[in-house]
Amino acid sequence: MNTKLKTLALLGLFTLPATIMADELTSTINATTDYTFNGVSQTDNGPALQASLDYALDSGWYMGAWASNVDFGSGEDTWLELDFYVGKYMELTDRVSLDAGIAYYTYHGDDASDEYYYPEIYSKFGYSSSLGQSELNFWYSWDYFGLDAGHYIAMVAHTFNIAEGHDIRISFDRSTSNDKNKWSWDGDKSYNHYRAEYMTSWEGFDINVAVEDTSMDTDLSDTRALVSVSRTFTL
Repeated sequence: MNTKLKTLALLGLFTLPATIMADELTSTINATTDYTFNGVSQTDNGPALQASLDYALDSGWYMGAWASNVDFGSGEDTWLELDFYVGKYMELTDRVSLDAGIAYYTYHGDDASDEYYYPEIYSKFGYSSSLGQSELNFWYSWDYFGLDAGHYIAMVAHTFNIAEGHDIRISFDRSTSNDKNKWSWDGDKSYNHYRAEYMTSWEGFDINVAVEDTSMDTDLSDTRALVSVSRTFTL
């Protein structure tokens, strides 16, 4: 795999809102000190400005688009990631929920950017208890970055409510290639990502402070701290 594609292996994956609103059109603007995907910077360790547009129905169906600036380093002119998604949020019981759908990732700015488009399906299970919110999430693509390579991510996470309006989320995920001859991370079939984050809000702004690390040893995946501030508008 060439150097460009090794860099692109670390591209971002949007995160859907934790709460699905009913019959609403919303937009979220987010500023972050670094756009990372599974612990790896997508902006060459620089800041990012991101935006989403989401429409949700009372039935649980939703659709939307998400965008962020990106910087894949020297020799790569791709500067924009634009993703589209559609899915359905379901409350299976009073404690168990399921969010499932499909996303399509696109990249823009370089002559070869359109070669990296790829689809992905996802399923996210939630369980609410007196101890907080537990998650078991999966993502799978059968044509990762247009290389006809299978790729999946599995994540476990838990959010603790430490006080009214103050939460801590701990997560672990593992990215794996089904064919490392077509797709790998410097020859490795998979890698791990660990993240802890504090979440709160102030005057209508959502604030996230996180620290994360991976099992890889690169400048783009070292231990780092992140700060993000976002605001959601009802249109």
